[in-house]
Amino acid sequence: MMKSLNSDSFVDVCILDNFYQTSSFFPMPVVLVCTIADTGQMNLGPYSLCFPYSVAGGSYQMVFNCRDNSNTGLNLRRTGFCTLNFIPDDRRYMRNCVMLGYPGETTEEKMKNSMFTLLPSCRAPEQRSVEVVYPDVVSEALQIFECSLASFEIKEEIHSMRSILTIEKVMLKKRWHRVLLEGRKHRWQRSATFPPLPVDYGFRNNAHFWFTKHRPPYREAIPKSKAVSVDSVMWGITRGGFAEGFEWKPEAAAKLVNVPRVFLNMVLKGVTEEARRRGVTTITAEFMDAVRDKRSQEKGARAP
Repeated sequence: MMKSLNSDSFVDVCILDNFYQTSSFFPMPVVLVCTIADTGQMNLGPYSLCFPYSVAGGSYQMVFNCRDNSNTGLNLRRTGFCTLNFIPDDRRYMRNCVMLGYPGETTEEKMKNSMFTLLPSCRAPEQRSVEVVYPDVVSEALQIFECSLASFEIKEEIHSMRSILTIEKVMLKKRWHRVLLEGRKHRWQRSATFPPLPVDYGFRNNAHFWFTKHRPPYREAIPKSKAVSVDSVMWGITRGGFAEGFEWKPEAAAKLVNVPRVFLNMVLKGVTEEARRRGVTTITAEFMDAVRDKRSQEKGARAP
């Protein structure tokens, strides 16, 4: 049904500085960025202009925007490291973030008001350098990215700093890790299939920061008419953690395109378990045929 042109028509909006909050309603994450001040003290700064940048091919990066003269910007350029801490939806935390984000204070001044608990970096020994002190992580966070600075660009006239951060370690609280892998909650979980992460709409009306409370997302199934492709199988292999310790050949993934999506993870688990038993690290089409033949023989042996 065609609406009247005057019922709820679009109007032009003046595009201003910080357009994401002055000229639009743009949902963003809430991230506490931990860096190390020149005094050696840990510095927490809340940010929302932090988004995935490079997502495939072994290069996993975030793009992060901040003021070039902020504590975070100065610390990041000096040390080359930070942690991105995704804190849960809790109004006390959001109120504290607003306080920690107030510009002009030194690290010592603002960290006196922090309610967050800091823990040492969780990097494994092989991920560490003896010459480096790494930023802490936030205990209250649900998800953490430990990052290094790959590159940055500064526009001095507007005090803007755009950084590319390489993700070197991702951590999730245990109760969410299983949900991430399996895509569903379990009976012992009261929460839904997504962690309660808040959404920020920025500093608006020259008076307040605006956040929206987390609500469990709803899901829509992929239509059964959409065929499973080799690419989608390869994505499922990576997404489910089935590529860890294995090299999957596309020809092997092609053997699974007819497996219903609901059973794909179960089949992949069986294949990788069989590969471990046989000491196989490269999963080929021939190996998939061997696994299929073995399953057929086992079914035949069980038949009456």
